[in-house]
Amino acid sequence: QVQLVESGGGLVQAGGSLRLSCAASGRTFSSKSMGWFRQAPGKEREFVAAINRSGGSTYYADSVKGRFTISRDNAKNTVYLQMNNLKPEDTAVYYCAASTAFYTLHSGVVNSWGQGTQVTVSS
Repeated sequence: QVQLVESGGGLVQAGGSLRLSCAASGRTFSSKSMGWFRQAPGKEREFVAAINRSGGSTYYADSVKGRFTISRDNAKNTVYLQMNNLKPEDTAVYYCAASTAFYTLHSGVVNSWGQGTQVTVSS
């Protein structure tokens, strides 16, 4: 099972940018599809973005499409989430996830979760 550690969260003004990183341990990273989820206070965890094993395919939640970009570097065992034009409603704890399934990852079909990193967007 892969262990995941997120970093890069913080406080940013609306319209600003952040890049989240998720470092994975183990030799199986390149065999996993990866995703990002988020959970705002008082709300359920929701899907943000997913990327397949090679990095050649991605998909996004409608709420972040055009503003967020997911990418990965299999040589560094790391997945990224570039977040641009951030809005106050993007405030949440962001979680990295690993899955053997790409097309159902958005449904929470996940094998491993990270511990989360806080993103706060001020208006």
